[in-house]
Amino acid sequence: MTTSAKTDAPAVRAALQQLVDYAGLFPPAQLQMAPALGEYASARGGPFAWMLGRFIVPASRIGEVLQVCAPDVEPVSLSVILDAGAQPRTWLANVQDALSQLCGLRSSETRVRIEALELALPPLATQRETYDASIGQFAAALRQASLDDVPAFVELPRDERWSGELNRALYAMARHRLGAKLRCGGVVPQAFPGAHDVAAFLAAAIGEYDLPIKCTAGLHHPVYHHDASLDVMMHGFLNVLAASAFARAGAPHAELASIIECTDVDRLRPGAPGLSAQQLHETRETSFIAYGSCSFSEPVDDLQAIGIL
Repeated sequence: MTTSAKTDAPAVRAALQQLVDYAGLFPPAQLQMAPALGEYASARGGPFAWMLGRFIVPASRIGEVLQVCAPDVEPVSLSVILDAGAQPRTWLANVQDALSQLCGLRSSETRVRIEALELALPPLATQRETYDASIGQFAAALRQASLDDVPAFVELPRDERWSGELNRALYAMARHRLGAKLRCGGVVPQAFPGAHDVAAFLAAAIGEYDLPIKCTAGLHHPVYHHDASLDVMMHGFLNVLAASAFARAGAPHAELASIIECTDVDRLRPGAPGLSAQQLHETRETSFIAYGSCSFSEPVDDLQAIGIL
């Protein structure tokens, strides 16, 4: 792993500004609410607070956030997961209920600030169905709740229909001005998509439809590597960021897959060819918005270890 290049401070700042949304409530950290909010507050007061984005919380647990947060402190910036379940028959009603509650919260509560929404679609019930209907229903529910000004990221179920439905679903998200969410891993090896699947997602979402994207799960470290505990290749957030920048520039699928699998830090380093401060700024503003991590210290420590911070 090469680490000889000098640090390009403007490019590093453009690449990492508010990149990490904190997901301490979720596995593998899975902290209770008070410790998770404590970790988030500590990061907000630390030297790398400029890298920190939002606090990720399920809609069903915002009440716990309010119990912990004092009214006289800086509001907590939230990315809210609409935990509507996976049952197609009840999913839409659950989404509508959650959005209605968030609408009321946004107009009355000063302790939190709703800055993003995340939603997993339910699996398709029949082979004839596509995701067009549920994506359109979600967009309509956002308008009805007066939350269509909040960035929203939609995740497809990672099942046998993911590849075949991906392009059509991303087109529907673009039509309704929604963002897309990619799950890059989990707690079992099967949860990790291959490099070509990640490349296909980036090529379509960013390269073809110019969608904002958010990533979640599995991006624990900056660079693509083998994880011995799961015996799986784990994706790196610098790899995904670099591939997103190249997808914006129209790079073909094969090149994006090569970047996803790259282990050469200098090729991925902010300031490297194709990753100038301007290119990274544009990528972060319009394409790769953020990724969720259950640790904030871990990516910071890793970036320091490879000489980027």
